[in-house]
Amino acid sequence: MIDLSEKFWDNRYSSQDIGWDLGKISTPLKEYFDQLENKKIKILIAGGGNSYEAEYLYINGFNNVYVVDLSKTALNNTQKRVPTFPKKNLLNQNFFDLEDSFDLVIEQTFFCALNPKLRNQYAKKMSEIIAKKGKLVGVLFGVPLNTEHPPFGGGKSEYINYFKPFFSVELMEDCYNSVMSRKGKELFVKLIKRSL
Repeated sequence: MIDLSEKFWDNRYSSQDIGWDLGKISTPLKEYFDQLENKKIKILIAGGGNSYEAEYLYINGFNNVYVVDLSKTALNNTQKRVPTFPKKNLLNQNFFDLEDSFDLVIEQTFFCALNPKLRNQYAKKMSEIIAKKGKLVGVLFGVPLNTEHPPFGGGKSEYINYFKPFFSVELMEDCYNSVMSRKGKELFVKLIKRSL
């Protein structure tokens, strides 16, 4: 297993070695965002990278959007593209060290970038930072991928086991609107935090 440290990710962004980066918001997330009505909700893009999702939300009137990422370069890229995006909302830290609370957390290529040994910890941490009745929404790879380096894939039955203790699974189905390069490989997920 390769080293997935802050240095590793920042080097990938600095050298533009970011093959997963679409250069724009993905269709499944754009269409999900377009039907959101409450623009005051507090949203986190976890492991957001260049975060076209945060950019799209912000320019469409969602002012309470945060991005967390290990890569300072990626966060700087977002700031350069959207100079008015609040700098304090670009969090250069480890997701697992977050202590804030959010109504909605967006998943887009973060889960698949983590060492698979952290998947239980990911689900638990998500439940800790998502507010009561809050949601974890986004896209997961629904096919086996790599074992030694990201992206790490998997499947629906495996994923449900990670999330069930903490979330009600409202939706975990094949994406009908994936971009061409990801067609047939993505699951759209909508998970509601369980009341404890």
